[in-house]
Amino acid sequence: MDNGARESSDYELLAEIGEGAYGKVYKAREIGGLQRFVAVKRLHIPGDPHTGIPQFMIREVALLRKIEYFNHPNIVKLLNVSAGVKKKSLDLTLAFEYIDQDLSSFLSAAPKSGLSKEKIKDIMRQLLRGLDFLHTNMVVHRDLKPDNVLMSSRGEVKIADFGLARIYTYRIALTPCVVTLWYRAPEVLLHVGYMSSVDVWSAGCIFAELFLLRPLFCGYTEIQQLQKIFEVIGLPGKEGWPKESPIRYNPAWDRQKPSALLLPCLTEEENDLLTQCLEFNPSSRISSYRALEHPFLSGH
Repeated sequence: MDNGARESSDYELLAEIGEGAYGKVYKAREIGGLQRFVAVKRLHIPGDPHTGIPQFMIREVALLRKIEYFNHPNIVKLLNVSAGVKKKSLDLTLAFEYIDQDLSSFLSAAPKSGLSKEKIKDIMRQLLRGLDFLHTNMVVHRDLKPDNVLMSSRGEVKIADFGLARIYTYRIALTPCVVTLWYRAPEVLLHVGYMSSVDVWSAGCIFAELFLLRPLFCGYTEIQQLQKIFEVIGLPGKEGWPKESPIRYNPAWDRQKPSALLLPCLTEEENDLLTQCLEFNPSSRISSYRALEHPFLSGH
């Protein structure tokens, strides 16, 4: 795709480490050069190769190229891109820096006693710095979850997988089929316009998971997911319900035992940050920049 592009044959595929709707991700080693380990994402587009690369793939590569220029420590680095025709289909290969594990596998291996407060603070600071960088550059990730947050053996946190990312304008009116269900913000579940604050909601869900070692909201349909959310944060007043939502307000979703703290196992300071990340109204939700200034993370 550019003069620095390398062929996919320049990499020795060692093991499959992930799979998506359009292809697979492999741990690989460079052939020649530095012989470093890389993560190779191979996207296979069936059909007539003359129709070109699908828009969503062009968008992902363009966004990665845009943010690659700044070399942010909390964003996974895109190393190379190559495209070619194979068996009358189009193959697109993206090579990224290789990171040992994702946050999901890191949490699954955590001790039953949980993570230390300092480790939780470190992970959240790095995650929010990455988000703040994206949002400052008008990029909304739209699929933030532990599987898409990489953790190196040196403790580096890097946001990955920009397949659903978009350059945003105020209140994006796009398909609601973004963000894995358990990390999906209420405005997406309610099928209304949304902003970069959807990423902050997802970060809030991850924040809670760092303490609980399990997802906070585990619904299996959009309605059930909303119910799970309201059980924790409470049902907003009818006046706060988005009028443009096709889903009608239901007073029966109100929880029975309201609590001053979202999670009783957290301190008041920790609950305050979590509450601001999981604010129902996206306009009132804390920004990634402001979250970094919160006393729990700033130490002030």
